Amino acid sequence: MSHLEFTLVSAAGESDVAFDISEMVIAGWAGRDAEAMEHHIRELEALGVARPASTPTFYRVAAARLTQAPEIEDAGPNGSGEVETLLIAAHGRLYVGVGSDHTDRKAETVGVTLSKQMCDKPVAASLWPYEEVAGHWDSLILRSHALIDGEMVLYQEGPVSGLLAPQDLIGRYAPDGRLADGTAMFGGTMPAIGGIRPASRFEGELVDPVLNRRLAFGYDVRVLPVRG
Repeated sequence: MSHLEFTLVSAAGESDVAFDISEMVIAGWAGRDAEAMEHHIRELEALGVARPASTPTFYRVAAARLTQAPEIEDAGPNGSGEVETLLIAAHGRLYVGVGSDHTDRKAETVGVTLSKQMCDKPVAASLWPYEEVAGHWDSLILRSHALIDGEMVLYQEGPVSGLLAPQDLIGRYAPDGRLADGTAMFGGTMPAIGGIRPASRFEGELVDPVLNRRLAFGYDVRVLPVRG
């Protein structure tokens, strides 16, 4: 269980909301563009990660891994972030946020679920009502920057139209086509510019060019020594 507080940004203004998240789902291999998804699969294969048996794949991770802390801790130097849309079902409504499916890449070569469970999942402190972006969903843009070797670089960027749309994704996960209240779902990611690599800081955003607004987050990565 994870208790998270957000600022809900909507056409009516801003308000505070709080949710108890009891189920966390990470949608992997969720690309709408077969070529881009194949690129990401090969990107991970180069790191020793096995090709998925089917796409998309839904990984279950402890909801307690969700965090809004400004810093996370990695066991060793093998973790890296991935900016993704975040869907939260609560009180009979669907909300949209953004976060990072931070993953241990060394552990990923052993097992994807294991690698994802090992790492905290930072998310932004603000949300939008899904109904306000549903009509122009494909116009939204995901972007991330990473601090690598002392330089902040563009790490990922692209429209969400390259990924499965929320209702399509939810329909493949839930037989009745809806997320149960208390469920959070990451919606997939895009290839890293220059390849997957660790960073000392990761920043991500979801941009809505139609309504001229953005959701953003950032976190530092503290690497813990591995001595045994």
